[in-house]
Amino acid sequence: MSETKLPLQDLRVLELGTLLAGPFTGRLLGDFGAEVIKVEPPGKSDPMRDWGKSKDGVGLWWPIQSRNKKSITLNLREEEGQAILRDLVKEADILIENFRPGTMEKWNLSYEILSEINPKLIMVRTSGFGQTGPYKSRAGFGSVGEAMGGLRNVTGFEDRPPSRIGVSIGDTLAALFATIGCLVAIHEREQSGRGQVVDTALYESVFSVMESIIPDYLLAGYIRERMGNILPGVAPSNIYFTKDKTYIVIGANADGVFRRLCEAMEQPELANDPRFSTHHARGENMKLLDSMIEEWTKTLPAKEALAILEEKGVPSGLIYTAKDIVEDPHYQAREMILHVEHPQLGDFPMPGIVPKLSRTPGEVKHAGPEAMGKHNEEIYQNLLGYDQEKIKELAEKKII
Repeated sequence: MSETKLPLQDLRVLELGTLLAGPFTGRLLGDFGAEVIKVEPPGKSDPMRDWGKSKDGVGLWWPIQSRNKKSITLNLREEEGQAILRDLVKEADILIENFRPGTMEKWNLSYEILSEINPKLIMVRTSGFGQTGPYKSRAGFGSVGEAMGGLRNVTGFEDRPPSRIGVSIGDTLAALFATIGCLVAIHEREQSGRGQVVDTALYESVFSVMESIIPDYLLAGYIRERMGNILPGVAPSNIYFTKDKTYIVIGANADGVFRRLCEAMEQPELANDPRFSTHHARGENMKLLDSMIEEWTKTLPAKEALAILEEKGVPSGLIYTAKDIVEDPHYQAREMILHVEHPQLGDFPMPGIVPKLSRTPGEVKHAGPEAMGKHNEEIYQNLLGYDQEKIKELAEKKII
């Protein structure tokens, strides 16, 4: 374990949310050293503990999502629990929550109340539709955000219904934007000395990455639809079948790269063919061009085709499974699969840290805590100064 000072280790985070978007924000902050205190209601754990595949009764997603975090229990539905959270807020820099808007206010834990206790507090709020607007009270999961943010309509093939991407991308995008907002607020606090609310909506996070779909519609009258593996008007950029019955991805839509692809295919004359010599021409003749490229790839095993493309400097690659990722030497060299000790499972592999910092890189110190309330004594006694008798009483009353 590195002795290097982690860049966020002077920050303390209270994480109140469950499942994906809020806790993923906590994970990202924890990767770079923030002390993240995960709060769960006593007797009712975060459902993420049981999500995904399991081994020996242990969910395999939780140790990743909750890595580096500390776990305490606290009943926020009771006034005594709310008072304890206000004590914790005095000692915190950031509070993360992803409840439906109005929940924190119902618990007497609004930002107005909490910021009076700690004016420097940054409250990171992630919800389906944000803290304002006519839809603010709606329940919103990542799937709804993906749908109403515009992503589902362009995902899949044109002759089939809209499709889901294979991961919870709406929640993840929201977490990334929430993290950016949190770090921006931390930076601004250095100047003003004051905290603020970071309001992140799932649908807005998805919509924010939807490229030019709005001017496409309002200025050009074009609504982007599902187009499978291609990009509208951008070619060649597709998947191509190979001799050994697999697919490879090739992206060669820039003029210079396309010329190198033509050389790799031993058809250099195609680069000067009027049907393919410009970006717009290739877009207009996409289907013909893709069929010609696939006629070439079908004559070669995938690895041989990729070796030729690599030699010519053409962006290309296999479509990886988890097995391919685990066996790839580049993943290993970049430490993108970390091995962390788990108290029940032993060696536990998980994704590495992104991005890489040259001088103060992030670190995974431990997998997600397996027991709810594992750090109750550390936080309530050492941080808040509660004595053993009070901690015992709170546990008996099911406040913690």
